[in-house]
Amino acid sequence: MTPLARRHEVVEGEPVPADVLPYLLHLPEDYDADPARAWPLVLFLHGAGERGSDLEAVTRHGIPGLAEEGREFPFVVASPQCPASSQWVPEVTTLAGLLDEVEAEYRIDPSRIHVTGLSMGGYATWSLAVRYPERFAAVAPVCGGLWMQRPDPMRDVPVWAFHGEEDEAVPIGRSEEIVARLEELGADVRFTRYPGVGHDSWTRTYDNPALYDWLLSHRRTDRTGRN
Repeated sequence: MTPLARRHEVVEGEPVPADVLPYLLHLPEDYDADPARAWPLVLFLHGAGERGSDLEAVTRHGIPGLAEEGREFPFVVASPQCPASSQWVPEVTTLAGLLDEVEAEYRIDPSRIHVTGLSMGGYATWSLAVRYPERFAAVAPVCGGLWMQRPDPMRDVPVWAFHGEEDEAVPIGRSEEIVARLEELGADVRFTRYPGVGHDSWTRTYDNPALYDWLLSHRRTDRTGRN
């Protein structure tokens, strides 16, 4: 992918506005080849260990790490960093604003916006889909869960969830209960369980090309909801 681009870079010694998140942006290698082409967007949300003000920390795991190593992806990747004093779920409104900004500044296909994240980012992936179900073509939460929310509003959003069966940090039951509810609602939901795997269910997940094929196979259509 193109060299790493930094947006809203944190400047040491200067306060960061509450409604601004620093983020890394990766563009496909041929992004500039066709000025008329609109691209899918994947929002990647890191785990708790990557919070802070060092954007390079965001590349430790998952899609931004693979992109830094030279792996090519046929979509734009936006990878924000959560402040050290916060968590992703309270930042969902700010994340929605970040998506607005990326859509406005880059050639993004609004019908092909996806979100995925691990651990703390997995929680936020679920929460974003619950809060803004009309916005996402598909979501892929990894070892996450929901706090004080029901998944019902996202019943029309395709989901592929991942979790290690031996996860002690975020028990697999957190994903199981959401998936079970979505299945009751007739949702399009897949669930991959990793036997013998602990909290790190993200390495296998993001190394799997099938995940990206699955994400890109979905487009958001006008969803009026069901009663």
